[in-house]
Parts: sequence; C-alpha cells; structure tokens
Amino acid sequence: MKYTQLGRTGLKVSRLVLGTMNFGPQTDEADSHAIMDAALDAGINFVDTANVYGWGENKGRTESIIGNWFAKGGERRDKVVLATKVYGNMGADGAAWPNHDKLSAVNIRRAVDASLKRLRTDYIDLYQFHHVDRNTPFEEIWQAIDVLVQQGKIVYAGSSNFPGYKVAQANEIAARRGGTIGLVSEQCLYNLAERRAEMEVIPAAQEYGLGVIPWSPLHGGLLGGVIKKEVQGGRRASGRAADALADPTARVQIQSYEDLLDKHGLEPGEAALAWLLTRPGVTGPIVGPRTAEQLESAIRAVELELSEELLTGLDEVFPGPGPSPEAFAW
Repeated sequence: MKYTQLGRTGLKVSRLVLGTMNFGPQTDEADSHAIMDAALDAGINFVDTANVYGWGENKGRTESIIGNWFAKGGERRDKVVLATKVYGNMGADGAAWPNHDKLSAVNIRRAVDASLKRLRTDYIDLYQFHHVDRNTPFEEIWQAIDVLVQQGKIVYAGSSNFPGYKVAQANEIAARRGGTIGLVSEQCLYNLAERRAEMEVIPAAQEYGLGVIPWSPLHGGLLGGVIKKEVQGGRRASGRAADALADPTARVQIQSYEDLLDKHGLEPGEAALAWLLTRPGVTGPIVGPRTAEQLESAIRAVELELSEELLTGLDEVFPGPGPSPEAFAW
C-alpha cells in the first residue's frame, strides 16, 4: 500500500479509503469484519463512515459494526485513521426533534458523543461535516470543534459535499479565530464521469491545503465495466448507472470507455480508481466493497500505472471542464 499526507497535516493515510456505507444494509457484520481485516492486512489504514449509515430505522448500525470490530483488539483501533460524519437526522422515523440534526453546537456535541459510544472508542481522528448547514455560522461550528479537540474527542475536522466558496469561508473564519486549524479535507463527488469538482472545489481545497477524498469513484458502478457485465450475463446496472445507460449518448460514451481499456488490457473499475490517484490534490478515493473480491480489485489499482496515451484517451472520452477560472470564461 502507498501512503500520503492528509492535506497540509502530518497525518499519514493510505491512498485508498475503506468506505463502510454498505456495512449493515448490504454486508452483514461477519463479512464486514472480514473485509476490514483484509483491508488492514493490505495496509489500508483510513476508514470512513457516517453516523447515519445503516439508514432508516438502522441509522448508526454501521458505526456499531465498526465499534464491534475495534473491540476485537489486535491493535485495530490504534492502526486505523477513523473518519465519521455529522449532519444527518438520526431519528428512525425521519422526523428530527429540534436541534437533533445539522451543525449547531448543541447537535455537534450530542452527535460526537453518540458516535463515540457506537464506535467504542474515545476519539475520532477526522470528524467531517456531511453537508453545509446554511443556518449555523462557522463561528459557532468552530467553537464547538475547538472544545471537542481540547477534550480529546476529535483530532481534525473535514467537510463533505462543500462548494468551493464554503471551503474558503470555513477556513478564513477559522484563521480569523486563531488557534483553529480549520478544515483539513473535503470529501466530494469526483470521478471520470463527474468532473465538475475540478472547476472550484478542488482548486479551493488545494489553495487551503485540504486533502481531497473522492466518493463514488466508479459513479455508482457506471465506470466498473457495466456494459461488459451485461453482455456476459453478470450483474445488471442499477441506480445511477442504470439511469445513465438509458441515455443513448451516455451509453455510447461508456462503451467507448470500456473499449479503450480493453485495448490496453485493463479492468475498467481498477483503471477508474488509478485515474483518480493521478489527479492533483487527491488523497485517495473511497472504495465501498460489498465483497472481499471487490476489495482485492481496488487494492490492485494502487499499483496500476496509466500510460500518457491512456490518460489522453480517457480525457477524450470524458473531457473535464478545464482549468479554473478559464473553464468559466472560455
């Protein structure tokens, strides 16, 4: 496994991030623990979750699965850089009691204690804001985070799904407060098929020293060889991938992508992950394996070297918006 610094921090993290969103809803606890053991054996030390994972009446279940894994011992917790998120409504019925969601200082305090209990640990390495809270000023958010850092409950703070201007606003306010390190990472939707983050989010992250952690690196399976799997009688596309393939233009684009990688003798999913690892500012993509085989495939991507010819070909199939601010102007 290869490692890098998380943004401007001294924290060393693996170039792959183990995403746990499937743990509970699609992967049972025993298989989830097996995947985490395999990831740790392969050198993956960065594990990402969120308080709402498990979804519906099972919100918090994923954090509990991870906590039970830590409780097995074997230095599991000490070896892991643990990231979770706060923002979502944790009410099982979908109706949040006032102050039981979003980023008020009251909810941050409540949510971190609940996550620590489920995760069976006394600290969180990276505590991430799952979404922008338009009603809570960053002065209040940073005050709450400063207290948690002083209490030893969290070490760093990061954002998720923030636009570029909110990354800048958050860190400028942190700088004015003094003594607050501010955001150290941004977790955003970014992959070959969805490159809008290159216009503002990634430039802002680079300017302020945030590590970029792409989620949905295969765009809901669209970049994982979905057409090839259809032809071979394998798992059919669903969700975002199925919606995209219903568009004839998009289907032609994905077919061109798969043909290009077939020409180079590469697996589409592994190449899509390897491409992200070549992108400026990217710490590592989040991979959310449902099975051990999917994890093994993702790990192979770290060692994959993409030729300049292939990188050029990928840009032709999935052209990005271009450098910022030129992408806005011409």
